[in-house]
Amino acid sequence: MKHVHFRALVLALFLGLLAPAAFAQSLKLAVVDVQRAVMETEDGLRAQATLKKFFDKRQQELDAKQTELQKQREEIEKQSKVISQQALQKRMEDWQKQMVELQTVFVEYNKELQKKQGELTQPIYGKVVALLRRLATQDGYDAILEKQAVPYMRNDLDLTDRVIQMYNGGGGGAAPASSASPAAPAKAVAK
Repeated sequence: MKHVHFRALVLALFLGLLAPAAFAQSLKLAVVDVQRAVMETEDGLRAQATLKKFFDKRQQELDAKQTELQKQREEIEKQSKVISQQALQKRMEDWQKQMVELQTVFVEYNKELQKKQGELTQPIYGKVVALLRRLATQDGYDAILEKQAVPYMRNDLDLTDRVIQMYNGGGGGAAPASSASPAAPAKAVAK
């Protein structure tokens, strides 16, 4: 009697180990680099060019101010032996104050850049997600995963180039607006 229970237990364990493998084989998965897809579409490239124009002037202003502060620092160091300690301290305090102001402006510019980038890329992201949903439905994918979340995958499972081509071919604009998610990028898109 014990022998029969032992065989049943071994058979149950064996089938339990095989079931996940059989289930996994029936899944159809793909991966996509959503960030790359968004940035390499024609709209994404235009958005990057717009951002570059928008912030090049500001970067020049920051660079000029940084160069000016560097010159002031060098001048203060040269004069440190000829001016009084009190005058030196006053100049160093002024210089440090200007440096803090420059860093504050830099942080504000970065925040503004991130906000503008989000405004420009969010509609593109929504269209890319809609294309992924369409691909999942058309080609029978059970899940399309974010490429960065997958430690290993075969190259033929990467849909990024295909999504970019579909988007640029007009596939991005044909997706219904309601299927585009305004939320942050999801890690996976399921069927």
